[in-house]
Amino acid sequence: MDQLGSAVLVGCMVVLGGIPSLYILISLPVIIVQKVCRKIKYGKSLSD
Repeated sequence: MDQLGSAVLVGCMVVLGGIPSLYILISLPVIIVQKVCRKIKYGKSLSD
């Protein structure tokens, strides 16, 4: 029974840690590409 509780706890930790990690992994390159495209197309600063 103790191993079952540990397995459930580890599963919850994997899900709760994996979702933010996937969000950062996907969103960071998208934001960088958007900023570079705006810089090329409109001449705006990368820090805006």
